[in-house]
Amino acid sequence: MAQGTTARLAQIWRHPIKGIGAEPLDRVQLAAGLPLPLDRAWAVLEDGGDATEGWRACRNFLRGAKGPSLMAVTARVEGDAIHLAHPDRPAITVRPGTDDAALFDWLGAIYPSERRPAAALVRSPPEGMTDTPFASVSVLNLASLRALGQRLGQDLDPRRFRGNLWLDGLAPLEEFDLVGRTLAIGDARLEVIEPITRCRATEANPDTGRRDADTLRALNEGWGHQDFGAYAMVRQGGAVAVGDAVLIP
Repeated sequence: MAQGTTARLAQIWRHPIKGIGAEPLDRVQLAAGLPLPLDRAWAVLEDGGDATEGWRACRNFLRGAKGPSLMAVTARVEGDAIHLAHPDRPAITVRPGTDDAALFDWLGAIYPSERRPAAALVRSPPEGMTDTPFASVSVLNLASLRALGQRLGQDLDPRRFRGNLWLDGLAPLEEFDLVGRTLAIGDARLEVIEPITRCRATEANPDTGRRDADTLRALNEGWGHQDFGAYAMVRQGGAVAVGDAVLIP
């Protein structure tokens, strides 16, 4: 992307509980040095996982790579409550710290029995609980999604990739050319840090929670890697909204 070129912010998503539930937003207020508000604010620690404080790697938690049915959970935050829904379960409302046992029972019906069960709902540190040890916001490209879908011969739902900010108007995989550059979106400024290497969570259909697309093979065969999207950091806070122009100053 040449300097001065604009794209558009097409979608905003957050995931209040890591790996469990996606929520669309129309706008959000970003803060410098922090993740998207309430994104991965909580995480479900698996039995035997690292119970120390602070950021921990994804292997310690329940997630879609281990239990693809989790990818079909939708979420909505209302005050201190998180409303969760799934096509195979009745909806549930949980208040972290109050309804944890009910949440674990609800998850147990859609999580593989051979996997380690839920042990605790942990609060994320200020930098969040993304797959990076720094406070990241993920930036993804709808053109890349369409290109990957064409290679697979099927439409792909953006929710497979658990992104925060989806851009439209770039060329396929152009997001990798943005590493080291700064995006101006609304009042915010985000520095693109590094590509995101993907896992098997992306193979699951977010409508059904069943694996139906060999996304990793398609990425490797088509482009020689498993990267899709990029991690960014908020360098200047501000409001961003769906429809905002995205400018490389």
